[in-house]
Amino acid sequence: MNIQNELNKAEGFKNLELLAKQVVEGFIAGMHKSPFHGFSAEFAEHKIYNNGESTRHIDWKLFAKTEKLYTKRYDDETNLRCHIIIDNSSSMHYPEMRSFSIENLNKIAFSVLASASLMQILKKQRDTVGLSIYSDAYDYHAPEKGSERHHQMLLSHLSDTVVSKPKNRQTETYRYLHEIAEKIHKRSMIFLFTDMFQTSENETKLFEALRHLKYNKHEVVLFHVFDKDKELQFNFDNKPKRFIDVETGQFINLYADSVKENYNDAVRGYFAALKLKCLQYKIKYVEADVNKNFNNILTTYMVERKKFV
Repeated sequence: MNIQNELNKAEGFKNLELLAKQVVEGFIAGMHKSPFHGFSAEFAEHKIYNNGESTRHIDWKLFAKTEKLYTKRYDDETNLRCHIIIDNSSSMHYPEMRSFSIENLNKIAFSVLASASLMQILKKQRDTVGLSIYSDAYDYHAPEKGSERHHQMLLSHLSDTVVSKPKNRQTETYRYLHEIAEKIHKRSMIFLFTDMFQTSENETKLFEALRHLKYNKHEVVLFHVFDKDKELQFNFDNKPKRFIDVETGQFINLYADSVKENYNDAVRGYFAALKLKCLQYKIKYVEADVNKNFNNILTTYMVERKKFV
């Protein structure tokens, strides 16, 4: 029985940390074309020297390579605390996949790799990071720390999450956001990855919970994770199909073209309402299409970090 269980396990990510490093390195390599050019030289372990500052901490070896003046940063110059929250309900495992790569991701795998990439940057910044994962239960919580052991532990839990394959697991997001808010005492930047597909709670309760997260002057970024091609544009061929709600098990048989227009209108309206609500509650809303790269995620982090510290 145990051997069969091993055979049935999904492969998941073969090396999540290596993939995250590739994502971050690719992002940094493209920075010289962006407004963040100065940030990319030695990432955040150095900062640009400003006239009038002490020359004591200038990195002359880096000057020899770049002909630009940078000063070394030290641990007490960074004080960012970050907490990453991941929705692990059944709908986040759409579409079902056995293995993942940077080009082949479902919603949970996108969220996990994006989180690992953020962790890679936070590690370079010498900032602390915590992690919470929830579904129909509070699956995992780790407070903010900055050690290498902590980093590896979070990577391990992230890797396990993509292969967890929860069946018919609904979630009451607002309940777990309230619990997480009670655990985060010091001012932090909070990133929430969720597809916002909720089955039972009303929208008011969800946004009250998000407001609770902001209570201690935390900054909250909502990464709205979805498959734009399928879940927003409803691009399916017009053969008869059975569409199954993975959280409740309910299904409906239909031809995609017969409902596509009404579906598009309903979902676009829902997305627009979400954006408006986030604006009202001063929550940063960011679309996270699983078919795109991670530049939008990492750029959001950089912009928000600059405002936060």
